[in-house]
Amino acid sequence: VYLETYGCQMNVSDTEIAWAVLQRNGYARTKELEEADVVLLVTCSVREKAEQAIWNRLQHLKALKARRQQARAPLRIGILGCMAERLKEEILHREKLVDIVAGPDAYRDLPRLLAVAESGQQAANVLLSLDETYADILPVQTSAGGTTAFVSIMRGCDNMCTYCIVPFTRGRERSRPLASILQEVRMLSDQGVKEVTLLGQNVNSYRDLSEVQFQSAAAPGLSRGFSTVYKAKPGGLRFAHLLDQVSRIDPEMRIRFTSPHPKDFPDEASVLQIIQERHNICKQLHLPAQSGSTRVLEAMRRGYTREAYLDLVHHVRDSIPGVSLSSDFIAGFCGETEEDHQQTVSLLREVRYNVGFLFAYSMRQKTRAYHRLQDDVPADVKRRRLEELITAFREEAVTANTALVGQDQLVLVEGPSKRSASELCGRNDGNLKVIFPDAELEDAADCGTLGRARPGDYVLVKVTSASSQTLRGVPLCRTTLSRAAASR
Repeated sequence: VYLETYGCQMNVSDTEIAWAVLQRNGYARTKELEEADVVLLVTCSVREKAEQAIWNRLQHLKALKARRQQARAPLRIGILGCMAERLKEEILHREKLVDIVAGPDAYRDLPRLLAVAESGQQAANVLLSLDETYADILPVQTSAGGTTAFVSIMRGCDNMCTYCIVPFTRGRERSRPLASILQEVRMLSDQGVKEVTLLGQNVNSYRDLSEVQFQSAAAPGLSRGFSTVYKAKPGGLRFAHLLDQVSRIDPEMRIRFTSPHPKDFPDEASVLQIIQERHNICKQLHLPAQSGSTRVLEAMRRGYTREAYLDLVHHVRDSIPGVSLSSDFIAGFCGETEEDHQQTVSLLREVRYNVGFLFAYSMRQKTRAYHRLQDDVPADVKRRRLEELITAFREEAVTANTALVGQDQLVLVEGPSKRSASELCGRNDGNLKVIFPDAELEDAADCGTLGRARPGDYVLVKVTSASSQTLRGVPLCRTTLSRAAASR
């Protein structure tokens, strides 16, 4: 089987789950397309461009499948994930070369679907589940020996933002049991993984109801000035407790999480306290804004005003000194005026994010926007506004990142730099890429020992220059996460 992943980090995690299921059922993995008997594409539906990439890829595979039929056993092709969920009928009918279609909650069914395909029939399962979390399937890491890993803690989303297809392709929110998550993180720690990112469409609304004693807790409040389209759900063990437990497993393992919703950081938020207190939880938060205009935010059903969002940013910065912030923005949403757009530009400038993910709006079928709103911003206006947002983001990110010049940053080494074998690349606590020369370094624990840093090592780097996306510096020594925290 040959697996190809498109889209978000959740799809990386889903690829590992699908591979774990297939491995249990006797499949072997190949990294060579030409060797494959089965090709599975794990797909994304968030934007039209992501889907177009899959249609283009299928055209390439069509030729490969035609060649294969003449040579040996036929090649089986499968579409997995969000696009399978959204476009099952079209995929099966438009592209006769697709043999199986499996939605995000159907990966356990892959062996049966492939067995049906072996008999020459098309097979599909896109049933969404109210309880599937794959809790008993420990994902098989796709990059063996990697220093970082993704751990899925929940699936689906209940927020129903008007622009978003996710509730329709991934279903309702359900949280994976705490015990299953802790087991996976321990396993990753034993394998030498040094950084884990907890994943979910809305991680900070995590709510584990798997044990009786978890079920009596009261529902937490929302952040001040925030609202939601659904009723607060009582009961369950919450994200702050999960974060506390995960961070205790390995003091040398960094913990990150994405993607939270701004509404779920209430003022009494123990989540922010835990981030501030624990040396191995990264001082980095993703706070998706989507727009800087209160009017557009209301049309998006985000549940907050510009002012409430900015209050939250100030609260986060007061709670976690030096925090690195990232965000998502959509250019050209339905009804967005030039004034609305300028408010988004000004929000980008005011907050000054370290990392940004910016896209032009792409209308998706099934969403509330598709049924209720007009996609009335012309494509060329969307493109221009997107360019202006990117320019504003980059200019402010350069300023934010330049503030780190002269500081020492702890970097987790990931491997050689893509551009030069004589340089190493890693990420700092704020998730910024840091590039530095690959040189003999002293070990902080044993000053007389010299050695080169390897993937998985922590290196203290003095930052010498910064761009909007990258820091450069000189390495000072190899160290550990605990030692670096103690010396602050």
